[in-house]
Amino acid sequence: MSGTPSTAAGAAAAASGSGATAPAARARTGTRPPGLASRAGLGVLGLAVVALAWWLCTAVLPAEGAMARRFAPGPTLSALAMLLTGPDLPGHILVSLRRIAVGLGLALAVGVPLGLAIGSFRRLEAALSPAMQFLRMISPLSWMPIAVMAFGVGDDPVYFLLAFAAVWPIVLNTAAGVHHLDPRWLLLAQSVAATRWETLCHVILPGVLGHILTGLRLAIGILWIVLVPCEMLGVSAGMGYFILDTRDRLAYPELMAMVLLIGLLGFLLDAAARALYRRWSR
Repeated sequence: MSGTPSTAAGAAAAASGSGATAPAARARTGTRPPGLASRAGLGVLGLAVVALAWWLCTAVLPAEGAMARRFAPGPTLSALAMLLTGPDLPGHILVSLRRIAVGLGLALAVGVPLGLAIGSFRRLEAALSPAMQFLRMISPLSWMPIAVMAFGVGDDPVYFLLAFAAVWPIVLNTAAGVHHLDPRWLLLAQSVAATRWETLCHVILPGVLGHILTGLRLAIGILWIVLVPCEMLGVSAGMGYFILDTRDRLAYPELMAMVLLIGLLGFLLDAAARALYRRWSR
């Protein structure tokens, strides 16, 4: 492992000697990454293109009286404003976020210790890897009938399905973090006679925290996708339930408003996970 830094240093010295540093080379070739303001502007431009396509496909191109016009931006935004100021929607959002928190907490409680064990013991990894690869390839939604029969109707099957969906990226990323630990850290802990608990708390966990946060972000994305169909399991609250309710009431602008709101909340959750990772990486 000591050869890698020296090789990188030699490459950097060679580049410096030739008078072509990496930032200067990127500047000359036009590949310099955009700044924060430029990225924000490009992001707003991308959203504007999506909004324009939505408007054209629902308000301009369809004929008068077509079903697509019920999902146009005007009625949708009016319905969204009404829902956000009404008494019902905030309660459904809080119920969904609570389920996300419980499912994610269960996945972390199982996934982090399991990932640490798999990453630390090669024989355990060899024994569990085929089973994990098999189980994680099963769609969580395919467990829905079994979950209802096993846990009944209510929140329990939703918690099970969400935890099942979220545990795999956490396990795999935690195990990968253990594999990428610098062995010199562990040797240093042994040299100062650190106990296993001290090594775990002060060496291993801080060393794999970045990988755990990466798995957490991936898990949030999966959970948010799985949440809505899971909330169609006979529960009486949540955003998935509310979407079914708007469909049954033929309230199509409200249905489209819920789709927008789900996308917005998912974006904010992902942004929070990215901010947490960036804060740790400083």
